[in-house]
Amino acid sequence: MRTQVAIIGAGPAGLLLAHLLHRSGIDSVVIEQRSREHVAGRVRAGVLEQVTVDLLARLGLDARLRREGLVHTGTNISCDDDSFRIDFADLTGGATVVVYGQSEVMADLTAAADARGLDLRHECAEVALHDLDTDHPRVTFLRDGRAERVDCDFVAGCDGYHGISRASIPDRVLQTFEKVYPFGWLGILAEVPPCDHELIYASHERGFALASMRSPTRSRYYVQCALDDRVEDWSDDRFWDELCLRLGAGAGARVIRGPSFEKSIAPLRSFVAEPMRWGRLFLAGDAAHIVPPTGAKGLNLAASDVVMLGEALAEHYAERSTAGIDAYSARALARVWKAERFSWWFTGLTHRFPQTSGFDRRMQAAELAYIRGSRAAQAMLAENYVGLPLTN
Repeated sequence: MRTQVAIIGAGPAGLLLAHLLHRSGIDSVVIEQRSREHVAGRVRAGVLEQVTVDLLARLGLDARLRREGLVHTGTNISCDDDSFRIDFADLTGGATVVVYGQSEVMADLTAAADARGLDLRHECAEVALHDLDTDHPRVTFLRDGRAERVDCDFVAGCDGYHGISRASIPDRVLQTFEKVYPFGWLGILAEVPPCDHELIYASHERGFALASMRSPTRSRYYVQCALDDRVEDWSDDRFWDELCLRLGAGAGARVIRGPSFEKSIAPLRSFVAEPMRWGRLFLAGDAAHIVPPTGAKGLNLAASDVVMLGEALAEHYAERSTAGIDAYSARALARVWKAERFSWWFTGLTHRFPQTSGFDRRMQAAELAYIRGSRAAQAMLAENYVGLPLTN
């Protein structure tokens, strides 16, 4: 078959792009290796920047978000039992974030894709990209045991860090930049009310902790752990004890304990691939970059990528112009690197590294004290957290 854009990957980046292209009257086919249930059920980020919220509204996909999303006008930072609040709305002229889980975003995207008749193909095996450096790229794969081929004008690689898209760019072209952190996050979900109505980022002598939520009755909590820790090493009681200690006496006393129904350990890394375009292939989302979860940027960067890519492709088809698609990689990377910087800085400020000395710990405490007392420093943190504007 033939389409205008073949989208590899049916995660948030792929489905957001499919909806954007549909809105512009551009045909696409979404090709996904995993089952629909697997893609929809992955537990991921839950903090949406204004750019992402605005995108969902523009696509007509924000009805449930407006009903169920938790609007946060600020966040809290704790350092060894001493906490302060960053007021996003006051510091940024009214910008906020919304807590709404990625699984909820995916449910909305998938339901709307079905309603709008978007072509989603799951459980595709042996996906391969061909002739990307020509005017006639194509995608081949097996589905239900039958060979299929999609001829297209462009390929959008939205298939994540381990996908085929980035691997299809020649080594002589691709540059990668990576920082692997020497610790992970142990996270749990529990059907208990959150300990605060806003997030709490805790920098403690024993390591980082985060108090988050998915709803008024469902909490998401994290503690920094060693890379060689196993989930089996952490009973619920051990987790709750450590979390309450790191959050400090005030927040810790408000934690309501309960059995966890999901528990996992995620490693932390920063990763960027350049360029984000080669020939007729464009990378978006985790296929091009990974950020530590500290700054809540992963899903939001995917959204900003596809906004830029969607604009470029719409311009190409409406005006027969290559200006947008030629500028896509540089434009997207400009925002990616700023988000990487913020996540790297915030991670370094709040986590305990194996080599952290007494001097280093006091430097963390001094910087947090400076932020607490400086409106300018708080504004820098706030404007990065709520999301920097898209570059032109």
